[in-house]
Amino acid sequence: MTHSTHEAQATLRSQYKANPAQAMVTDRASTRSSTKVADPFHSLVIPKGGDNPAWPVGVHSAVGGPYDAPCPGDLLCAALAACQDSSIRLVAANMGIELTALDVHVQGKVDVRGALGVQKDVPVGFQSITCDVHLQAKDGTPPEMLEKLRMAAERCCVVLSTLQSPPQVQTNYHM
Repeated sequence: MTHSTHEAQATLRSQYKANPAQAMVTDRASTRSSTKVADPFHSLVIPKGGDNPAWPVGVHSAVGGPYDAPCPGDLLCAALAACQDSSIRLVAANMGIELTALDVHVQGKVDVRGALGVQKDVPVGFQSITCDVHLQAKDGTPPEMLEKLRMAAERCCVVLSTLQSPPQVQTNYHM
């Protein structure tokens, strides 16, 4: 673990043990209509909200869109890939494991008949998600250490844990 990472996490661990309420954080994102609000195929999502750069979002061709920008399913896969990647890097640094390569690929399979209302018994949502982690560590790293890395990284990946044990989602419409 780098000195600054170690110091930051040690300080945070002590702080959260002393005051657990400070460990509760809120992540956020919002959308903004493109210049043509009537366009059902395009919008913008702003991670973290506020004045952060907006990302274009499109609609997948499987549900009638042009698929000329990442769709929400792509963003879900991206969130999982990013979280797996950062979790592995942080845990490896903490364990003193030197990574020489790390690539995370995520695929989500969805039967869009559910979303399109074609077949009522087909659920809306992903039927499966597969993560392929391609990891290389410095020569001589014991296989047992890599297995401990895998287990610890999976345990602390927030997005993976959320998908495996989903929270209740509340949607409020303001019309």
